[in-house]
Amino acid sequence: MRSHLAIVTAFAILCAVGPAAAQDTPAPQIPQIVTHGDATVRRAPDRAFVVAAVEVRAKAPRDAQRQNAEAMTAVQQRLTAAGVPRDAIRTLGYSLQQEFDFANGRRTPRDYLARNSIEVRLDDVEKVGEIADLAVQAGATNIASIRFELKDRAGAEREALRLAVVDARARADALAAGAGRTIDRVLRIDDSGQNDSPRPMPYAATMRASAPDQAAPTPIEAGEIEIHAQVTLTVSIK
Repeated sequence: MRSHLAIVTAFAILCAVGPAAAQDTPAPQIPQIVTHGDATVRRAPDRAFVVAAVEVRAKAPRDAQRQNAEAMTAVQQRLTAAGVPRDAIRTLGYSLQQEFDFANGRRTPRDYLARNSIEVRLDDVEKVGEIADLAVQAGATNIASIRFELKDRAGAEREALRLAVVDARARADALAAGAGRTIDRVLRIDDSGQNDSPRPMPYAATMRASAPDQAAPTPIEAGEIEIHAQVTLTVSIK
């Protein structure tokens, strides 16, 4: 009886250990190549954004607010008269605050500052300098920045990604050929991100004292926008 029990126990142990031992067996490694691909797509911008602001100082907050409103209204009316659609103008920020002087540990109140800034969208990049000048002539006291963009930015980004994958695949083919192998199949593609961003162009402007309409327009060059893409490609070889 004891002998029969020992045999059954041993059989049970073998059954329990067998699957575990099979699971611990490492799977055969598939020969792989990992490469990185880069691509840059260049496009001429077809859209621009101009940020203009009006700053007014006055002794009383109500006066600063009123004068600022009058000046910004004049700016917007001048822009719409020049053909800028109303829906292409949006307010970026508005503030009204008192300024102070600090001297000898004391704070002395000064005037109130009212600031109103707008962003103007332009689908004709050739008019950027003209619109910036018009805003200043109408009463804008500051042109904070000029930024160029692409209407179909997503399409340019997809094209950059496609070319980055082509670059990564060409590198993988070269590596495989150097080892006397060929590509079997693509196992994984990772988007490493795009490290580009449109950079605003600073533009300092002041009111023209005389003959503003006769002055030469401010020259603005749009240049090109660069869209960068990087991918990581993993393939198996045979």
